Amino acid sequence: MTTVQEFQKILEQSSYVSDDLLCTALTMAEQLSRPLLLEGAAGVGKTFLAAALASGMDRELIRLQCYEGLDASQALYEWNYQKQILSIANYKDQDRHLDESSLFSEEYLLERPLLKAIRQEKPAILLIDEIDRADEEFEAFLLELLADYQITIPELGVFKARSIPTVILTSNGTRELSDALRRRCLFHYIDYPDMATEIRIIQAQVPGCSARLASEIAGFIQKLRREDLKKVPGIAETLDWAATLVGMDVESIGDDIEKLHTTLMCVLKTREDRDAVPLEIYSKLAERAV
Repeated sequence: MTTVQEFQKILEQSSYVSDDLLCTALTMAEQLSRPLLLEGAAGVGKTFLAAALASGMDRELIRLQCYEGLDASQALYEWNYQKQILSIANYKDQDRHLDESSLFSEEYLLERPLLKAIRQEKPAILLIDEIDRADEEFEAFLLELLADYQITIPELGVFKARSIPTVILTSNGTRELSDALRRRCLFHYIDYPDMATEIRIIQAQVPGCSARLASEIAGFIQKLRREDLKKVPGIAETLDWAATLVGMDVESIGDDIEKLHTTLMCVLKTREDRDAVPLEIYSKLAERAV
């Protein structure tokens, strides 16, 4: 079993800044073979965690992006209808009888993310991203997988897992998840980082960013999140801005205020938010952060 300290090292290898609580959650999820449900605002690093685990543990990352209308054929499996039709036509050309049951064999089975994840010889990292965007009915498709790590295909029977994947579910909280799904998962909430953590994240993810600039960027973003914004900037926006400023050879966010104010397009993603942070507000926040 991977320990808390080992998970910290694994994530550090992928430049993911974690804390003891998150690594404890990962350790418990592995020990219990339970999925880990991560909730938090968009852009706080939930999806990146799965990618960092896959990279640090040398495992395949299998991602299922959830959306409204997602169904079993797109998440579990579907049949290769084109190949089935070609087989039927081929048999007819040869004036031979085709056993219809053979059309529903593994030869014609197309694996989608959930089935693919449990059929790996080496455990994969299965990311079920933004589960809250899928319909409530879709959660029912997950329950058998998350409870027993098996999938039933009516034409072929039960497919039991060859290996137990590490399952990460993410949710931005756009709708409440079912009690049945929550019962099958461990839970961890990822919040916006404090300033010290955000500085560490910038320095880990943006090569060439000086300690001074990283501190100023983190301080500015921390203060910006307290403004009345429609979309609060997450870590992804912080890193985009930091990379932009490093690329422009900026030494301090207090230099050339008018020019740097235009770079907030990396951070503010709606017209209302851009209007809410005019040059005067930028100047005030930058002055406090420098």
